[in-house]
Amino acid sequence: MGEFRPVLLVVGALVAVLGVSMVAPMIADLTAPDPVDRKDWSAFAIGAFVAMLAGGGLTAASWGAVSTIGVRQGFLVVTASWVALVTFAAVPLWLGSLGMTYTDAFFEAMSGLTTTGATVIVGLDDAPPGILLWRSMLQWFGGVGVIIMAFAVLPALRVGGMQIFKSEAWDTSEKFVANAAQYSVFLTTIYLVLTAICFMCLWAMGMTAFDAANHAMTTISTGGFSTKDASVGYFLSTEDTPIDVVISIFMVIGSLPFGIYLVVILRGELGRLFSDDQVQFFIAALAGLTLLMLIYVYDRFNVDLFTAFRLAFFNITSVMTGTGFATTAYDVWGGFAIGFFFCIMFIGGCAGSTSCGMKIFRFQVALAAARLYARRIAHPHGVFVARYNNRPITDDVFISVLSFFFIYFASFATLAVMLSGYGLDPLTALSSAATAIANVGPGLGPIVGPSGNFTSLEDGAKWLMSAGMLLGRLEFLTVLVVFSPGMWRN
Repeated sequence: MGEFRPVLLVVGALVAVLGVSMVAPMIADLTAPDPVDRKDWSAFAIGAFVAMLAGGGLTAASWGAVSTIGVRQGFLVVTASWVALVTFAAVPLWLGSLGMTYTDAFFEAMSGLTTTGATVIVGLDDAPPGILLWRSMLQWFGGVGVIIMAFAVLPALRVGGMQIFKSEAWDTSEKFVANAAQYSVFLTTIYLVLTAICFMCLWAMGMTAFDAANHAMTTISTGGFSTKDASVGYFLSTEDTPIDVVISIFMVIGSLPFGIYLVVILRGELGRLFSDDQVQFFIAALAGLTLLMLIYVYDRFNVDLFTAFRLAFFNITSVMTGTGFATTAYDVWGGFAIGFFFCIMFIGGCAGSTSCGMKIFRFQVALAAARLYARRIAHPHGVFVARYNNRPITDDVFISVLSFFFIYFASFATLAVMLSGYGLDPLTALSSAATAIANVGPGLGPIVGPSGNFTSLEDGAKWLMSAGMLLGRLEFLTVLVVFSPGMWRN
């Protein structure tokens, strides 16, 4: 039991902090101008009390137990923390005035903390401010948590090829950052500053301060929760400003590696941002996909070139980065658009960012493996070395990435088949599985598409999707290894 006490200490501390953070939405409800919106404050008060009591008790019971957290504890603490945080984050949603079941509340909280953006709430325009703020805060917490996990945990655990960033994250940073704690503080500070800049830009564009704060949190975290049922499309119909372009730019910023931001700021090496292989590939892929959709929209619909660019750039960026905002129902653009958006759901942004999906670097490693294999076939006696950022790609990275590809699509196929068992049509089942595994948000079709939501799904389907969101966000192996009997043998 002793080896689990450090895990319990970390989980308890995180749950207690989550409880303290519930004070913010409680205050938002208490200070709401409309008396109708003030009744949810008690739900957050109860949720905060329960979380602080449980988290504080667990922390006190395990206090002084932490020495060094090993690999086994590392896997367990990541999975246990995420599950525990979602479990307690769902409590105020469950007790609130929206009348959500715990299944719906858990789904919403999981979607928030994993920055998926899928929702079961209908009537966001009239929802209490505390609920809206809490959803945005969960995505903001999830975004910064993923950044720290990507740099401090996953490379050390050698998950899904992330070991390729171990030396890159630490060897370049430890020369001017003292330790892991300070490293995390710097990353969080950058995250906070970018959120503040995004807020000011959206506020200046005409959003109210409340809407701007919520969308700033869910944009930088590439989460996609909105305060309106029509998502960002609501603001385009009420404000004559290019809010969508501004949000698109910040979605891209949130999808770039925060470790490189750290190098740029502390070392002044601006060139690193543009010379990194992953950043170059991501920008090139985004530009190419946007251009292709721009041509399609401009040719198919009677719109001017700038409008076609805005529609293409925003929606391609939103889906590719896994943010999930929408300005229009792009799933009614025809069969080509449906297939196109379905495929780019899986791409994601850069490793070490808030973005989700498979991550750009894995596609680069897979392409490098294919090229290397082809060259060895053509020249059996040649000696070839695949490189990433001018560093050799080792065989264990190749194996890890290709294994991740297999597990990723096997999990997607399994989830899609299981969802179809609940009577969902093929498009709804496939896109629901994809949006959960890739943490994108809206699916495709009239039920779960950008103009719909997931409220009509059966409870069993929502629990399956919640599990898919967790697996996708924690890179699959981080969760699956915990359930491996061999992991816990001495």
